[in-house]
Amino acid sequence: MDGGQNFRIDPDRLWNSLHEMAQIGPGVAGGNNRQTLTEEDAEGRALFQSWCEAAGLSMGVDTMGNMFATRAGEDPEALPVYMGSHLDTQPTGGKYDGVLGVLGGLEAIRTMNDLGVKTKHPIVLTNWTNEEGTRFAPAMLASGVFAGKHSQDWAYDRVDAEGRRFGDELKRIGWVGDEEVGARKMHAMFELHIEQGPILEAKEKDVGVVTHGQGLRWIECTVTGKESHTGSTPMSMRKNAGRGLALITELVHEIAMKNQPNAVGAIGHIDVYPNSRNIIPGKVVFTVDMRTHLLDKLNGMVAELMERAPKLCEEIDVSFEAEIVGQFDPPAFDEGCVAAVREAAEELGYSHMDIVSGAGHDACWINDLAPTAMIMCPCVDGLSHNEAEDISKEWAQAGTDVLLHAVLNTAEVVE
Repeated sequence: MDGGQNFRIDPDRLWNSLHEMAQIGPGVAGGNNRQTLTEEDAEGRALFQSWCEAAGLSMGVDTMGNMFATRAGEDPEALPVYMGSHLDTQPTGGKYDGVLGVLGGLEAIRTMNDLGVKTKHPIVLTNWTNEEGTRFAPAMLASGVFAGKHSQDWAYDRVDAEGRRFGDELKRIGWVGDEEVGARKMHAMFELHIEQGPILEAKEKDVGVVTHGQGLRWIECTVTGKESHTGSTPMSMRKNAGRGLALITELVHEIAMKNQPNAVGAIGHIDVYPNSRNIIPGKVVFTVDMRTHLLDKLNGMVAELMERAPKLCEEIDVSFEAEIVGQFDPPAFDEGCVAAVREAAEELGYSHMDIVSGAGHDACWINDLAPTAMIMCPCVDGLSHNEAEDISKEWAQAGTDVLLHAVLNTAEVVE
């Protein structure tokens, strides 16, 4: 791309946009609570639309509420290059998770406009609905429907903690579009996102070049023993389901450590029955979360858990049952798009490293439809899904500069 290092975004304009958006749905501790399909989400969408229209973009919305802002290309037959992420947040979310990818994309387009850059391919900026999945499970819901992973009817029937349907809430806030979801075709897609982990900051790198996403398996486990009095039941006669949980917790850690690097495992959600101070647990239900970026390794980790956990439980006279309740296979991002990101970082003089995304993102679903890659920006202490989430203006600029160049190289600048 001619122009090289002269193509740079306006970091102050990007920073101001990020913090103006953060004023919508403020959290209680400096972050954001702009959960999907709330009034705050609707307000954030409206602000984003107004900024897109001011930048000369045309807005389309599909029946899942996904927003698509288009900058026209010189070739009307050329498929668009997409970029974007999400504007919804966790209940105690930060100001940058997802939002950087959307507003960084907007800043890239504003910079193109400032420089009078024209491209062969149209460029489309996307806000994907309900990436977080905190109000309506699962995460990445609307991009999942777009990619054919879920049906729209199934998605519309998802309910929140108060029993409100996704479809009804989307209609209530006024963001049901008229486009058929998934009908759009893509030349490529790029997603800029904060790392949500500590690696880039620890390695003192400006940019993460994401080569893979992690696959995931959620295994819901039930250990069943026998409820009995904690004071009067001899130790040798106990059937303690809580002890089974403890043994499997250590097993999960052992399996993850054996499969380093880029493998993780932990137990998060736990329900103990009857959950009384003086009753030995008769049943414990918990979910094991295992992730890695290689499918064979991921399947092997799960297989080892399924083989060893029942034996551990049998040894202490309790039973073990398990089923997989959530899963997606690890995506390997497109080599051409990954190369475009890496070359952009090198061209701009930013330090960079290859990295595996530890979290799921909309790009993981879109990767099945079109060549896709991700760009990561460091975040302070790797903290995310927390109101204390923080990045620097310089990190935001580096990631967005790389996004700008990768997109322009892929969309083909017209002289």
